[in-house]
Amino acid sequence: MPKLFHLSCSPRADSESSAGARVFLDRFRQARPDWDIDVMNLWKDYLPEFEGYVLEAKYARLGGRAFTDSQRDAFAVTERIAVRLALADRVLISTPMWNFGVPYKLKHWIDVITQPGLTFRFDPAQGYQPLLKDRPTIVILASGSDFVTGMNRGRIDMATPYLREALRFIGISNVRFVPIGPTAGPAEPARAAQQNAHRRLAEIAAGF
Repeated sequence: MPKLFHLSCSPRADSESSAGARVFLDRFRQARPDWDIDVMNLWKDYLPEFEGYVLEAKYARLGGRAFTDSQRDAFAVTERIAVRLALADRVLISTPMWNFGVPYKLKHWIDVITQPGLTFRFDPAQGYQPLLKDRPTIVILASGSDFVTGMNRGRIDMATPYLREALRFIGISNVRFVPIGPTAGPAEPARAAQQNAHRRLAEIAAGF
């Protein structure tokens, strides 16, 4: 069964990024009723702390050394998390922008799955090489500022280039960003931004 992997990155079920994801998924289910949807909620699903045996395992891999039993067990946890992404035919990431970048839980997930021999490898002649296959990916990015029209109130969007590069590094380059913003300030611009984003998300989901 083909699979869509949804990485939900907001702690609020009623957030703008969560609402956008619901619009997308409702339309996607109509268009692809035979697809499995695997939802990972970063605020409810377990993410290992990136220290101790997990960190040792990473450097063992980089150094070409065999794992100890403890390192193997710790690395297996990161493998199971990365495999959820690796097995997906399509990917949806819904996230707010926090302090110009991504929530720390999303950065945590990226740090956990970006592992040598798992999602990338290093070749002395060619440098870093991704190990995941490319697949269509949508990133819903909600922000209090408006990065679509340029009315960003002096803020800088560091989330988009970071996520684009983090995904490209492990092999995912077919990425479209759907911004939702402004989500704060006067009601009318926020309402218009939400409606425009929801319309675009429904259109994309129908053919995704």
